[in-house]
Amino acid sequence: MKRIPIYIAILFIAFSCNFASGPKTVSLINGVDLTGWHVDVPAMDNNPDTINPFIVRDSMLVSLGTPGGHLITDSVYQDYRLEVEYRFAGNPGNCGVLIHASTPRALYKMFPKSLEAQMYHENAGDFWCIVEDITVPNMLERRGPKEEWGITEGKKRRILNLTDGSENPVGEWNNYVIECVSDSIKIWVNGDLVNFGYNCTTNKGQIAVQAEGSEVEFRKIDITPITKLTATE
Repeated sequence: MKRIPIYIAILFIAFSCNFASGPKTVSLINGVDLTGWHVDVPAMDNNPDTINPFIVRDSMLVSLGTPGGHLITDSVYQDYRLEVEYRFAGNPGNCGVLIHASTPRALYKMFPKSLEAQMYHENAGDFWCIVEDITVPNMLERRGPKEEWGITEGKKRRILNLTDGSENPVGEWNNYVIECVSDSIKIWVNGDLVNFGYNCTTNKGQIAVQAEGSEVEFRKIDITPITKLTATE
């Protein structure tokens, strides 16, 4: 009987230390190579001389923009906070972060089944449904006529964000945060909550970065596991 309080004390100390340490943030880019990722670029299938549009330069991950395709994590993630710092290296244009990615080339023989957190210049924070779906408040205002909604080719897959002017001027770094908890997704751009969706048709998957026409530099892609205690209200 005298040993029980000792065991309890040891368990309490172990639990307290683990709780105090909190979720561990991990960088998905190492500044050296593309370890932990794989490239899916259709143009590379039959032409071995096609350039890889994803490189590491000056310790940053760079999407060169062309040829079009995706850089996809090898691992699957669920319930996390993803913090991205990016900027357009030259002319601003299109790019995006795909979350809950799964089946490759499910849309237009290019895009993996996923939900896109848009980074297109002056449209950062839009949702694009790619063979997955999500619900937002004011759906009719932000997605258009209900009869035209869809998740495949030719359908209204874009869901507008909530703000204008949240992005920094071209050439400056933007802070982009995506928080996935259960079937909900929140997006912040430079501290502004720009989108929130729920009833997502999936709650886990890979993470992907696009090559979609414009050169984009990424100096941070950090992921932190989320529990209900650490989710942002």
